[in-house]
Amino acid sequence: MQLHVSSETSRLREVVLGMPYSSGPVPTLDQTYDSKSYESVKNGVYPQEEDIVREMAAFESILLKYGVKVHRPRLVQNCNQIFSRDVGFVIDDKIIVSNIIPDRQEEIDAYEDIYRQIHYKQIYNLPEAVHVEGGDVILYKDFIFLGQYDFPDYRQVKTARTNRLAVEYLKMIFPQRTILPLNLLKSDTDPYAGILHLDCTFMPVGQDKAIIYKRGFMNPRDADHLIDIFGPENVFEITTEEMYYMNTNVFSIAPDVVVTEEHFTRLNKHLREKWGMTVETVPYREISKMGGLLRCSTLPLRRD
Repeated sequence: MQLHVSSETSRLREVVLGMPYSSGPVPTLDQTYDSKSYESVKNGVYPQEEDIVREMAAFESILLKYGVKVHRPRLVQNCNQIFSRDVGFVIDDKIIVSNIIPDRQEEIDAYEDIYRQIHYKQIYNLPEAVHVEGGDVILYKDFIFLGQYDFPDYRQVKTARTNRLAVEYLKMIFPQRTILPLNLLKSDTDPYAGILHLDCTFMPVGQDKAIIYKRGFMNPRDADHLIDIFGPENVFEITTEEMYYMNTNVFSIAPDVVVTEEHFTRLNKHLREKWGMTVETVPYREISKMGGLLRCSTLPLRRD
């Protein structure tokens, strides 16, 4: 298998899509890993498997429509395998296997058949102390934007998924890229007050455009820096309510084709009318109740 991913928006050729089946029982509050799941369990609205299957099938049909080769992880009974972005990520011709929380080790094991198709020299298993998940890694030109939580209470915060050591490790593997660490606001219980991953507050689309929620960053200057990189005229700012529904967590099939959630009314109108993009919409609101959306469900392996 040839690996190549150098941006978020180049034409997609191969991707791993998460597995919707046998995702297990509704977790208890103590078993949730993110604020959106916490809220869903607390309010009794955690999604049913039939809804998860239906929404992921709609997403897969769009990928297949554009000729994308779709891989799936091996099915693990009673295991939530929906969010493949957490398990690993590709930068250039290398795949990084994430150090996800120990309770989710079975998810990584389910990718064994996919890893067998990749040359062992292209697979990087992180040292134990280095924590990074794919949702915190965003590629744009020579940049690697890296969401992190670099504070003393890191180990006590469930939604802190990427640490400072990840910055140094990725600099070592990708010395030719500029790595820009961005500290994110965190909350384990309030989805309006914290950001799980960088792709829940920021996402490039098209050739030079971006969607951003400015208040998701610990330091407002980080958001301003991102806007300076893209240019204010190329940035679509979302509201707190739109962040709650994960409007930044869209997925590009090509520079001019993006998959979004069908309820993203204001964003979808802007993408179509202002930026001239083809917007493919799918129902994904039930899956969003588990703390992730479209980008979270994918692990791109090969783009042009």
